[in-house]
This record gives sequence, structure tokens and C-alpha cells, in this order.
Amino acid sequence: MNQSESPETAVQPKKTLTDHMRVWAKVIIDPVVTVLAKYKLSPDLLTVIGMLAHFLFAYLIAIGQMTWAGIALLFLSPLDAFDGSLARKLGRKQNGFGAFLDSTLDRLAEIILYGGFIYYYMQQVNPQMLAVTYLAVSGSLMVSYSRSRAESLGYDCKIGIASRVERYIVLIVFLIINMPNIALILIAIGTYFTLAQRMYHVWKQEYGSLKPNDEPINENDEVSSKPE
Repeated sequence: MNQSESPETAVQPKKTLTDHMRVWAKVIIDPVVTVLAKYKLSPDLLTVIGMLAHFLFAYLIAIGQMTWAGIALLFLSPLDAFDGSLARKLGRKQNGFGAFLDSTLDRLAEIILYGGFIYYYMQQVNPQMLAVTYLAVSGSLMVSYSRSRAESLGYDCKIGIASRVERYIVLIVFLIINMPNIALILIAIGTYFTLAQRMYHVWKQEYGSLKPNDEPINENDEVSSKPE
């Protein structure tokens, strides 16, 4: 690519499934958010409630109630879509403490959720699926970290086949039909493939075009954006 091209020209972010789902769900989310905003409900409270709901999901998984865990995920996990929309409705800045809390508790929620699988497979004495669960949870965290770190350095990294929305869709579908092993295998493979996608995408931006940001922040600094 010609080095005279601008960063905006060099990097063209693509619409993700998350972006499309936000548009599709807008007709449902907006009326609910309007009511919540009317009563000045805190977006941070929704974030915390969404995280705490994962203890229920993990418990159902741990006791082998996979179908009920999938149903609970189907109805309660969309809470994650309301906190950001509510924050925007209330005019809260998108890079403040709320964004940090949301991103951090999203990661904690996934750790709690996969803890249910770990307990379940320990009770089943199934070391193979314990290993797969480890790959699934570590891959999920690395997918989120890779985007967060890349964006803190000024790169676009909003790509990949296994962002948070895709992972939850896979979990919901295969838990409801009582096939958790398939869900975890797909997530383990998908997350590490996504990590490779993101690493290559950032590499292309570094060596294939101008860097979007010539002054990256220190690697120990926290980022306030919400990674997926």
C-alpha cells in the first residue's frame, strides 16, 4: 500500500455480527432503555446484575442442567446490551469508569461461567473436556485482550469469527440441545483462530500501511474501550 495514504484509508473497519445485532435489536432495546432512563437507573447496576447472573448459569451447568442453563443464558445474557445503550441515553461518556467496569466484569462473567464447566467435568472425571474448557476460557480472554491491546496502540482490531456475541450464541444453542462438549470445542477452536486473525490483522496494519497511531500508550496502561 502506498505510504502516502491516510490511516483512515488504510484501515477500513468492517461491520461485525455484534454491530448488526445491535441494529436488529434496536427496536426492542430502545423502548426498554427509554423507560430505564426515565427512572435514572444506573447503567453500572445493570452491568453488575449481568455479571451476577453468570453465577446462576455456572450453577446450572455445574449440576448438569445444560438445557436450563442455555435457556437462562438466552433470556438474561441480553442484559449486556442494555447497559451501554442506557449509558448513551443518559449522556454518560463512553470512555469513563462505566466502560472500564463493563469491560472488566464481562471478562469476570466469562470466568465464572466456565467455572461451571470446570466443576462439572471434574465431577465427571473427564480430563479431556477439562483441557478443552481451559482452551475455551483462555482463548475467550485472549480474544478480548488482543483487541483491547491493539486499540490502545491505535490499530483497528474489530474482526474475527468468535467475538463475545458469537461465543454466547454457540453456548446458548448447544446448551439448549444438551451438547456442551460441542460448544466448548467450537469455542476453543474459534477463539484461537480469532486470535490469529487479529494478530495478522494488526501485523498488516504495521507493515502494510501507515500506523494509525504513532504514539502508543505504555503497555501497562489500562484501556477504557470495551473489547469483544
